[in-house]
Amino acid sequence: MSHETRTADARRLQTRQLRLAILLAAGTLLIELAGGILSGSLALVSDAGHVLTDVLALVLSLMAVRFASLPATSAKTFGYHRLEILTALLNGSLLVVISAGILYKAVRRFLAPEPIESSVMIGVALLGLLANLAGVVLLSRAPQNLNLRCARMHVIGDAFSSVGVLAAGGIIALTGWERLDAIMGGAIAVIIAVGSIRLVREAVDVLLEATPEGIDLDEVTRAIATVPGVIEVHDLHIWSITTGLPALSGHVRLDGAPPGSGDDMLNRIKETVRDRFGIVHTTIQIESRGYEELGDVH
Repeated sequence: MSHETRTADARRLQTRQLRLAILLAAGTLLIELAGGILSGSLALVSDAGHVLTDVLALVLSLMAVRFASLPATSAKTFGYHRLEILTALLNGSLLVVISAGILYKAVRRFLAPEPIESSVMIGVALLGLLANLAGVVLLSRAPQNLNLRCARMHVIGDAFSSVGVLAAGGIIALTGWERLDAIMGGAIAVIIAVGSIRLVREAVDVLLEATPEGIDLDEVTRAIATVPGVIEVHDLHIWSITTGLPALSGHVRLDGAPPGSGDDMLNRIKETVRDRFGIVHTTIQIESRGYEELGDVH
């Protein structure tokens, strides 16, 4: 099966799973909003707002998957793959803001707790947790990239929120200690912030064309240098067009005439980086021993 066919199949599955996740999240939003109003629980109303941002984030993720499947053009020669990264950056940044908002509300609620109807709070939180777990399973079954991971992180954040609300509701029902709700909310905010900052950093690395995680530039250089006839590797760059699609460009200097044809040498180098590092999009410039480089080399 070709890379293009695998990619198309993966995007179809991602689209289907995202649509189902959006429906689940929208249903959770309505249930938690109604439950928060009926119970007087600020935690549930706040969590409903959290779910609303997640619905928007999932819609953005779905749009990114659809646009990324559009073919390349003469103006956009790499197609629309980077839309996935831009969307992941937006979603990750949104998560950082959400976690800060949750932490702020948790502090206010700790300082000034309000009475709530714990039985309604527990029931609604349980329904929300079940819906969120179903959403996590759906998104975990789809082929993963940074955009899908970011969407899944949103749903996982909702699941943690539901667990926190559920636990707090149970303990409040038994002890009447309403400040526990605020403590749990603050802990959830920290967990969401840590994961979202990591996602933002990964998205920025892709946009800055950093070497993909798990690939060592020096190791790739040494691997190419082991190909018979290669005496030098320089101006080597490895980056990601999008997550899961690394690319490589570099200059390779040969010791005299290459063994066999120049095409054979080029194929041996490409096979080396493909088989050892999974890099299939490569641009290699072959140079003779006496070639004098023009322009910047780095």
